[in-house]
Amino acid sequence: MMVPFRRKKSNKQFPVKVCTFDSELEFHLEHRATGRYLFDLICRTIGLRETWYFGLQFEDSKGNLSWLKMDKKVQDQSVHMTNGSCMFIFLAKFFPENVAEELVQEVTQHLFFLQIKQAILSMDVYCPPEASVLLASYAVQAKYGDYDEAVCKPGMLISENLLPQRVIDQYQMTPQMWEERIKTWYADHRGMSRDEAEMEYLKIAQDLDMFGVNYFPITNKKNTEVWLGVTALGLNIYNKENKLLPVTTFQWNEILHISFDDRKFVVKTNDSKNPKPVIFYSQKLRINKLILDLCVGNHDLYMKRRKPDTMEIQQMKAQAKEEKQRRQVERNKLTREKQLREAAEREKAAMEQRLMQLQEEMRAANEALHRSEEAAELLAEKNRLAEEEAMLLSHKAQEVEQEINRMRMTARKTEEEKMYLERKTQEAELLTARMMEESRKRALEADKLKNELIHARVAEKEAKEKLLNFLSRTSTESILITPSSSPESPMHEMHSYDLLADGDMEQLSLEIEKERVEYLAKSKQVQNQLKELRSEIEQLKIGENQCPLDDINAEQLRLGETKYSTLKKVKSGSTKARVAFFEELEPEESIV
Repeated sequence: MMVPFRRKKSNKQFPVKVCTFDSELEFHLEHRATGRYLFDLICRTIGLRETWYFGLQFEDSKGNLSWLKMDKKVQDQSVHMTNGSCMFIFLAKFFPENVAEELVQEVTQHLFFLQIKQAILSMDVYCPPEASVLLASYAVQAKYGDYDEAVCKPGMLISENLLPQRVIDQYQMTPQMWEERIKTWYADHRGMSRDEAEMEYLKIAQDLDMFGVNYFPITNKKNTEVWLGVTALGLNIYNKENKLLPVTTFQWNEILHISFDDRKFVVKTNDSKNPKPVIFYSQKLRINKLILDLCVGNHDLYMKRRKPDTMEIQQMKAQAKEEKQRRQVERNKLTREKQLREAAEREKAAMEQRLMQLQEEMRAANEALHRSEEAAELLAEKNRLAEEEAMLLSHKAQEVEQEINRMRMTARKTEEEKMYLERKTQEAELLTARMMEESRKRALEADKLKNELIHARVAEKEAKEKLLNFLSRTSTESILITPSSSPESPMHEMHSYDLLADGDMEQLSLEIEKERVEYLAKSKQVQNQLKELRSEIEQLKIGENQCPLDDINAEQLRLGETKYSTLKKVKSGSTKARVAFFEELEPEESIV
């Protein structure tokens, strides 16, 4: 009996790399793996449940960008191999009408944030300069958290890719000037978490005219080139030079049928005033397939939004609400802990500052004490010298006192001698007077004796004999006079010494300065902020660097129109506009 031959299944796998905007995933798939299997594997890996917005984009063997089909095998879709691996990019394929109401999971918001941010920075989505600065401030808040002047130093944001190059080239502003304007708004977002900052970013971005629009070049039968825009609300038709303002629009609820035949694309509407179908032509059949795929997906989501939420979505929203409340409680707790920590850090800093001041005061006091000790030692030395000088002066004073006593005794002796000499002088004067009287008497007696001598000589002559017999005796006396002498008074020499002691000391004091913490809180509306920045940088605009989209945006601002008012105006006059528009494009075109 022959056994039928069975081919052995191959377990050989092939590598797959999937890039998101913040990570790269690697898988090994079997050859029979389908696109749905790979897509579900990626969603489970990143924890994504809102899978209906996303798809896998790849470059085929011909270099064209395509979306991976879920019902076909991966290897049967002509995926271009790079370094032996199939390369895919995980992207948002469809966009919500209202990001705040429709995006439930935080991971979904983060993926949309990264993709929209990249589209704005790469200038695939036009963004006015003032809105670019505001979006950049939310992007910085999402990346770095609350503004901290100590961390966000000048030049930190210059190296970041925050603004489209088109915006930078349009103004005569340095990177530092752009950084200052981003910081001004960045500081206003204090207390905002990453998911809140990313949601605020998406809320502003969804108001941009090119948000969520997939553009395709199409032509009419006469080869008039226009743009077809596939959006979450419907189809928009744009002039070739203007991707911001649609000429006409078709909402999904008024489109009955969409189909294509090779390069020919047909749109049937329920407009009774213009029942003729709209026909366009694309450049390639592949483009028509892509347009139809996007139309079907956006239409399904459009209808899904207008129905009650499924149990899965209700469960996701309930879980997201609980998770949001839990994160809010944790955030409040963290905020409270952060405030307590900041208060403790401020108190610690104040205590450290106080400690530094006290240490400085202690150091100054030690220096003062050291100087005081040196001054005390100097004063002690001076005191010792003063004591020695005092002792010396005391000895000298004793010697002087002894000299004074000696001189006093000498003076007393001199006084006694003086009195004795005066007394002797007086006695001598009396004696002299008596002697002079006696001398006068003696002179009288001598004169008398002289006369008597003369008479005697006469008588001698007369009577020599009698003279010979006369015995006369003459006596002579001498008087001794002692001159008086005055004692000389001794000279006294006095010495005096002055001692001056300087005991002045300087007292040192330090004043403690209190720091004032000023907090300036500003709550500004987004439109007022954008208007102020627009007016501020208007004078620095370089006219020749303006693109046509800038002129269109400026005209919209002048007229006070927004994305939604423009769509409303286009829709209100859609019948008339479509007739005029399509009469110009294909006046004789019809489809059976």
